[in-house]
Amino acid sequence: MANMSATVGGAVAPSRKARRNWVPYALLLPGLLWLAVFYAAPMFTLGSQSVQEGNVYDGYVVTGNVGVYPEAVSEYWPHLLRSVGYAATATIVGLVLAYPLAYYMAQKAGRWKNILLILVIAPFFTSFLIRTLAWRIILSDGGIVSDVAEATGFMALLNLLDLSNGATLLNSRFAVMAGLTYNFLPFMILPLFATLDRLDPRLMEAARDLYASGWQTFRHVIWPLSLPGVVAGTLLTFIPAAGDYINSRLLGNTNTVMIGQVIDSLFLRVLDYPKAAALSFVLLLMIVTLVGIYVRKAGTEELV
Repeated sequence: MANMSATVGGAVAPSRKARRNWVPYALLLPGLLWLAVFYAAPMFTLGSQSVQEGNVYDGYVVTGNVGVYPEAVSEYWPHLLRSVGYAATATIVGLVLAYPLAYYMAQKAGRWKNILLILVIAPFFTSFLIRTLAWRIILSDGGIVSDVAEATGFMALLNLLDLSNGATLLNSRFAVMAGLTYNFLPFMILPLFATLDRLDPRLMEAARDLYASGWQTFRHVIWPLSLPGVVAGTLLTFIPAAGDYINSRLLGNTNTVMIGQVIDSLFLRVLDYPKAAALSFVLLLMIVTLVGIYVRKAGTEELV
């Protein structure tokens, strides 16, 4: 038969079709192993830990106690909502700040494009912790930022919105959200830049030739074509910001504690491993649900 294996030198060579069928599985193997070792195994361990009972001295035993989940949610729901609120605010502010900058870099910067791109990613060469600690100096009393906020009435506005800590910017809701916005801003800029850089200038020229105003060109041409970058940037900013605990610890106060800081404390100080694991799963499910609703509402399932 034509599709039978060919005999070469007395040995039976596998057919081309059989060899081709193994190639996709071989290419997937490294990625599947990575997911199994660094994602599935930790998730299974965390899930198992969340339904254990006991203490750190006598040890923990898996008992299937799922009652820890409603208990953890009822005890820490304000921290969960606060984390989502801070992350959503940082994401929206980041998008407002990042979009004009990314558009300028992609369409207007010319030969300065690469220099601006380096400046955007330059903070990644510094530790996340150092960058956050620097904001304690920037927002400290007597600094330029604090003086300008006081002179321009910005401090009064923050007080009115209950975002500042009395007469200081540090250790306040504003400081936490400012730190989140700053630390995750490159994650918003880079996807937007990658999308806007691929825009065909002839489309914008065509819009102008059809007497579209600048706003109409942005609304009907630029914004729809940049949606993949918007969706990617908002997801890359919101997801890590919701679980962050460094900014709330270094820039906030006892009223700005986020859920990541609670989980860190339960794991490392209180040593209540089941409740910490349960909260981690609750946070994971909450983020997955919100992201799913967001992607569905945005109508961009094919873009992510």
